[in-house]
Amino acid sequence: MTTAIRPLPRSARRSNWMVITKQELVDLWLSSKGLSVLFGFTSLLAILAYLASADAGINLLDARESVGVVVQTAIGLGTLSALVVSADAISGERERGTLEALLVTPVARLDIVAGKLLAATTMWLAALLVALPFVAVMADGPGVAFDAVAVLVVAGTLVAAALTALGLAVSSLAMSNRVSLAASIALLLLLATPSQLPAVKANGALGPLLIQANPVSAGLQLATNVLVKQEAWADQWAYLISPIVAAVGLTAIAIALSSRLELGGSR
Repeated sequence: MTTAIRPLPRSARRSNWMVITKQELVDLWLSSKGLSVLFGFTSLLAILAYLASADAGINLLDARESVGVVVQTAIGLGTLSALVVSADAISGERERGTLEALLVTPVARLDIVAGKLLAATTMWLAALLVALPFVAVMADGPGVAFDAVAVLVVAGTLVAAALTALGLAVSSLAMSNRVSLAASIALLLLLATPSQLPAVKANGALGPLLIQANPVSAGLQLATNVLVKQEAWADQWAYLISPIVAAVGLTAIAIALSSRLELGGSR
């Protein structure tokens, strides 16, 4: 006579993703991985802030343009940091041979992915906390400071959420950690390029539409519009649509791919 296997209590199943999140946070922040990435982000942002706010012999930008450059760089480097962490989340475990031990535990794959996604998101939150003092010091006047912080929190968080989910989705599919990192960074560069090309911006009505449809370009362009061009927030709603859609859609894709987690090359 066989003994029936009792399912885990609902409360235990609800707490599984919290256990994974806690373990991932410990691995990220109590090791050199998260701290080294954050140190690199802080160093680069500090150098840029110094150059942007130095005396007139070095700085050729006015205050709003300087803050705009720092905010855009903070968004770019902060989301890159979160992307790198999430791109390593699954493929790194697979390559190091630790994914099998994780998959045989009584934890649903959905909980594993959710926990890793939440932990990777804290990389952006840490980058945001580091960037805020730089922006506050450089901002000339309370109006500029408020706009800069709002852009970082709203546009930056949406873009970071989308790219963190993108990195995790790529990591779930890639059999090699090197492939996952390379593909994720290449996608980020591809998404960020249109907003930096004058030809795209000058292309009549089509240029702005291409930028608005791209979540990364839309977030960076919103920073330029609000901080440099001093446009009203009420006119920026079109630049928030694609980051919101991308954040929700890519998160759903990353979660859906949880059912396809495989050992791959780690065997």
